[in-house]
Amino acid sequence: MSARFAYRKSWGSELLDGGGARFRLWAPGVESLWLVAKGSRLAMNPVGDGWFECAIPEMASGDSYAFSLPDGTLVPDPAARAQAGDVHGPSLLVEPLAYEWRCGDWPGRPWPEAVIYETHVGTFTELGTFKAVLERLDHLAATGITALELMPVAQYEGNRGWGYDGVLMYAPHHVYGGPDALKELVDAAHERGLMVILDVVYNHFGPDGNYLHHYAPSFFHSERQTPWGGAIAYDVPAVRDYFVDNTLYWLEEFRFDGLRFDAIDQIEDVSEVNILDEIGRLVRTRITDRHIHLTTEDDRNLTRFHEKDRAEAPGYYTAEWNDDFHHAAHVIATRETEGYYVDYAAGRVEKLARSLAEGFVYQGEVSRFRDNSPRGVPSAHLPPTTFINFLQNHDQIGNRAFNERLVTLAPAQVIEALLALLILGPHIPLLFMGEEYGETRSFGFFTDFQGELAEAVREGRRREFRRFARFADEANRDRIPDPNAESTFRTSQLDWARLASKRGRSRHELVSRLLAIRRGEITPRLAGIDGHAGRAETRDDRTLGVVWQLADGAELRMLANLSDDPGPVAFAGGGGRLLFESWPGLSRAVGAGDLPGWAVLVFLNDDGGPQAEAK
Repeated sequence: MSARFAYRKSWGSELLDGGGARFRLWAPGVESLWLVAKGSRLAMNPVGDGWFECAIPEMASGDSYAFSLPDGTLVPDPAARAQAGDVHGPSLLVEPLAYEWRCGDWPGRPWPEAVIYETHVGTFTELGTFKAVLERLDHLAATGITALELMPVAQYEGNRGWGYDGVLMYAPHHVYGGPDALKELVDAAHERGLMVILDVVYNHFGPDGNYLHHYAPSFFHSERQTPWGGAIAYDVPAVRDYFVDNTLYWLEEFRFDGLRFDAIDQIEDVSEVNILDEIGRLVRTRITDRHIHLTTEDDRNLTRFHEKDRAEAPGYYTAEWNDDFHHAAHVIATRETEGYYVDYAAGRVEKLARSLAEGFVYQGEVSRFRDNSPRGVPSAHLPPTTFINFLQNHDQIGNRAFNERLVTLAPAQVIEALLALLILGPHIPLLFMGEEYGETRSFGFFTDFQGELAEAVREGRRREFRRFARFADEANRDRIPDPNAESTFRTSQLDWARLASKRGRSRHELVSRLLAIRRGEITPRLAGIDGHAGRAETRDDRTLGVVWQLADGAELRMLANLSDDPGPVAFAGGGGRLLFESWPGLSRAVGAGDLPGWAVLVFLNDDGGPQAEAK
């Protein structure tokens, strides 16, 4: 069904039904404000509480405009739908109703069907545009991906960046193609049955191009800082409206199926109602005709936003990124134990098994990395689908000194065993772009800053690694790629030719096969799965067994040896159909004996349902 959608924002510009446009800016730090457009400078009207407004009948879609401060400084609209160029220049009026949606009645997909594919638009293809991503959607759908997750697309300074330094939170980056190109990507994904999730950053603004300090200093709490800049004053009504509107804007005007909220541990709100609760409540009450999924990243291992059926935590949020699973799996694969990996060095297989069965590894235990402070809360009572697990993501690759992917750090048999655990468990799996075919190119931390800021970012990144033994030597630190060098960006672009190589085809066939098993046998049994669904057992910190009770009463059983040497089978015995074995004949060869190194077996006991051959 074709349709057109627009969300009317409280901030910024809006085209009027009778022609012309309305402009609105919250600028409590100045006494007067002007709109600069069509070669004129028009005084804006103060309307109370720091707001200024005006309307111009001659304005139309595509026209540029800016706001002028008393000292003559021209600033862009912080809620602009588009920019004429970079973040320092004028903004553009955009008619949101110009785009006609082909899939306007798309209902979305239930969360248990989610298989997430995290993507950076600029490096996913050589062209680095929304249109170029669209051209790869058929590949994703054929692989078995059901949810494309875009790293932040809000406009930031320069042409290259991860997106977490956005300053114009409503404007899709012009380098990627702008608003209508993003809508076309979402629409095309829906045509192929793919959800699209957008990563949004509500914990800070980027360091270049944020002019809010010039006219609205009370947008920030000057006495508080995040690791990336001033803390946002969510207890101020106008500030609150900015972020609430932004959430609804992406979901209603761009038809995203969900949002991933970055680093909510850095969102400190002293209001009576937490900003995240307000966002969650509004989303759940306004959008009831399709599936919407709100996910979070939170270093604290908290469950407060994801609790189900509790008055004090109404469960507005769908799932949480689970770093614990990644860290335990990474230590098993690489034996790295520096930095936060130190918390997963001892009992690494036991820790991974706990993550598979219960969600978090740290559920209140003391974290050595965090100065022996307790971390986390109990999580086993939450359904497994509350946790998004991954072996790689943008942070876990890009925050390494040399940005290596796991495929270059561990043998193929190790990665393939871990992929089976990731995809065939009842949690929600996430793959990082290129992982499905074993991409070997790095994914670097890249920016496009200039001058002193570029130097500060380059040297700051090198200082981060001083505490690692490998980089105690200054010469080694100097080898760390410069984030501002274009080469760091270029070497992060996917090499799609690898998909056609022998190794690329082999890895892609495995991932596709695992996803087909998940789609056919596991996903249909996840809707309504309860908490306390999993229980785990380990032997000699080499082998693990995890058993989950699925929603339909079936029992999923996973056995794995995560070491080089044969080891005793955990949860030996039991019945069920064989869903997966690491190589043909493995299940028959094991019998009551040891499980070979890096072997995985997965069974489903569904009370004698139709027999399935080993996949």
